[in-house]
Amino acid sequence: MRKETNYLDINLLGKEYRVACPPEEHDALRAAVVYVDEKMHDIAEKTRSNIAERIAVMAALNIAHEYLSGKSPTDEQNKAIGSESAVDFGAVKRRISAMEAELEAVLAPQENLL
Repeated sequence: MRKETNYLDINLLGKEYRVACPPEEHDALRAAVVYVDEKMHDIAEKTRSNIAERIAVMAALNIAHEYLSGKSPTDEQNKAIGSESAVDFGAVKRRISAMEAELEAVLAPQENLL
């Protein structure tokens, strides 16, 4: 019996990342990745920016605004991201928060280089 990995390789804005993720949350994370990647591509197109960090921050702000405004992806958006079954957005939000904390820890030393 093969043990499933606790990592998932994802792709955001054409860049690959390996993210720690329990196997039971892989589908929810994949749905979140599709949603975030779509947001990032929309922002890159609208702003004509190619600075990934700026695009990521703007996407994070847009998604946070949606969340705090009580907006969540519509059923139509869920279908567009390939979600035929219900997505546990609570689990997705918790996973995104954990990923944000990891990103913050990695990016903090970069600020000293500027």
